[in-house]
Amino acid sequence: MSRIFIDQAIRWLQYEQDAHAKTLASLRAVPAEKQEEPEFKKAIRIMAHLAVARHKWMVRFGRALDLHTTFFPDDWTLETLSAELAASHQLWESYLGSLEEDAELEGYFEYVSSDAGPCRSMIGDSVTQLFGHSWYHRGQVAMLVKMVGGEPAATDFVYWSREIIA
Repeated sequence: MSRIFIDQAIRWLQYEQDAHAKTLASLRAVPAEKQEEPEFKKAIRIMAHLAVARHKWMVRFGRALDLHTTFFPDDWTLETLSAELAASHQLWESYLGSLEEDAELEGYFEYVSSDAGPCRSMIGDSVTQLFGHSWYHRGQVAMLVKMVGGEPAATDFVYWSREIIA
């Protein structure tokens, strides 16, 4: 029984939890007057999209109720965002922890995509999408935070995973 990919996905999920916390901290550190600027609001909207998409995969896997009506919520606060990311993380942690062997990730599931209609995907491909999607959007958020004068979070995987030798 092989769990190489599952264990890697669990490790990446731990990294993602830390990276999202750092990203949220960088958003909170933006001065209040700058939080009214369109770039800041766009950063919140992008992170909200990230949280909704992570939840939507759990809905598609049959592991969560469909709670969101849009992929890009306009009305989320930092508190809402923090709570939604934490809830999504718990769902993914539980799901990945329930898998016993990598072969389970080779299975297919069917769902309805918002942009393509009925689809069929391999479970492992959707797990891979989870992480790539987050990396992509966190980069956008970092750019927007910098545009409003904030300090973008350092969320590169290597910063999280490396060991400094003294």
